[in-house]
Amino acid sequence: MTDNDKPKSNFIRDIIDEHNKSGRFEGRVHTRFPPEPNGYLHIGHAASICLNFGIAEAYGGLCNLRFDDTNPAKEEQEYIDAITHDVKWLGYDWGDRLYFASDYFDELYEMAQQLIREGKAYVDELSPEEMREYRGTLTKPGKDSPYRNRSAEENLELFEKMKNGGFKAGEAVLRAKIDMSSGNMNMRDPAMYRILDAHHPRTGDKWKIYPMYDFAHGQSDSIEGITHSICTLEYADHRPLYDWYLHNIEIFHPQQIEFARINVTYTILSKRKLIQLVQEGHVTGWDDPRMPTIAGLRRRGYTPDSIRNFADGVGVSKSNGVVEIQQLEYYARQNLNTTSNRVMAVLNPLKLVIENYPDDLVEHMEAVNNPEDELAGKRTVPFSKTLYIEHDDFMEDPPKKFYRLAPGREVRLRYGYYVTCTDVIKDDEGNITELRCSYDPETKGGYAPDGRRVKATLHWVSADHAIQAEARLYNHLFTAEFPDKDADKDFLEFLNPDSLLVLDPIYVEPSVQNAKAGDRFQFERLAYFAVDPDSTPEKLVFNRTVTLRDQWKKIQKKKKK
Repeated sequence: MTDNDKPKSNFIRDIIDEHNKSGRFEGRVHTRFPPEPNGYLHIGHAASICLNFGIAEAYGGLCNLRFDDTNPAKEEQEYIDAITHDVKWLGYDWGDRLYFASDYFDELYEMAQQLIREGKAYVDELSPEEMREYRGTLTKPGKDSPYRNRSAEENLELFEKMKNGGFKAGEAVLRAKIDMSSGNMNMRDPAMYRILDAHHPRTGDKWKIYPMYDFAHGQSDSIEGITHSICTLEYADHRPLYDWYLHNIEIFHPQQIEFARINVTYTILSKRKLIQLVQEGHVTGWDDPRMPTIAGLRRRGYTPDSIRNFADGVGVSKSNGVVEIQQLEYYARQNLNTTSNRVMAVLNPLKLVIENYPDDLVEHMEAVNNPEDELAGKRTVPFSKTLYIEHDDFMEDPPKKFYRLAPGREVRLRYGYYVTCTDVIKDDEGNITELRCSYDPETKGGYAPDGRRVKATLHWVSADHAIQAEARLYNHLFTAEFPDKDADKDFLEFLNPDSLLVLDPIYVEPSVQNAKAGDRFQFERLAYFAVDPDSTPEKLVFNRTVTLRDQWKKIQKKKKK
């Protein structure tokens, strides 16, 4: 790898560069992404995926996918399947290195026995309430459990009894014997194993005890030969414990490195709260396009590249920060602009009849598929006497700066003709139901041979040829920038009642007739849309991904001022 091939530097890469110079890991770079299979992955996880796999790629190394399946009470095969699909969809490949913490349960049990034999772990029978009391506080040291000084032989027997179901949940735990007066609460004789009488998806009913994350994590890293164990900032205080286990078990010692997780405005990234949204029916599921899950973003129309570019743009930091949701939308918009074909669609239809256009004439106007992609080619769009335009593109009594269609005003129909509004038709209640116009036959393609100009170009669809479809306009799920910031308020109070607006029917040009779920388009002058899996051969459903308006640039300009 040349210097030009290296991605932009950050403090994690600086650490790896230093290790490579010193020869600590003999030049190896081996990372891992270790999700818990107790929910779907969200945009924060996506940043971690991109970081771990990206670093491995940058240094010619490897990255494992390892499930931390140490709590069968909360884990499901559905989550495992969803996570593997999400990582692949983002474009990453773990090869034959798909692992589970449960793969190492026998080895972890032997390591625990080793620590017991060496007098570094013991079985504690304090109740959970007593254990909390003995642990102390941030300003008050803890005190030793009365069970702390049992012999190694007795502890081995009790640990075996725990394993065989001789204790009920909560009656006993295995704890590391470290320092109850440590200023780091994680070092005050932390639990290594707890009793869980739950069926495990992979190991069945073999185990009645399961390792705690802090005990399983470092040893799993070691077994797999991980060199750089990259995790989020809340584990910084756990690093001394990570190191203590590896040092005292005397096995290969990876380097744990912490970075700050991202927080996104108008969004919840707490897995517990996301589960609540799903289970209580506030959203339609984990893949609801309003959810910050990778599945939700995918269904909404985000591309893998847009999420990867977002993760790279945000970068990594040592301190917690906030990312505006508009920045995520910016990267989606940037990518969709270059990859999405343009089509014309009318969301709020108003009929327009060209009175001097021949009744039976249908012309096929040539249209550009994507001006950002020379290889995207062109298509034809049918043009006829009766069209639909956006209701918002007409005003009967327009204000000074309204340049679109109005009585007596001439506008351009994109790829079509110049038309002038000659009459307005209303219903009995005074609502505008139809416009009558005339057209200039000399302006085919949207250009006047005499050089005259108009101030507005409108999109349209032919009423006789348009496809009826449904549009789902998604907005932020929450009305507050930080819906879970106030501990005294329920985050559900900030749910946005207008987070979804369904428009049915809308009218779309016939070129989308054979579109399939996941196909993405720019509806000209409106927004980017993706075909939803709810679509049927009889009816397409489109999800609005992002609007054409770039709010993030405005935010950046305000910050500079």
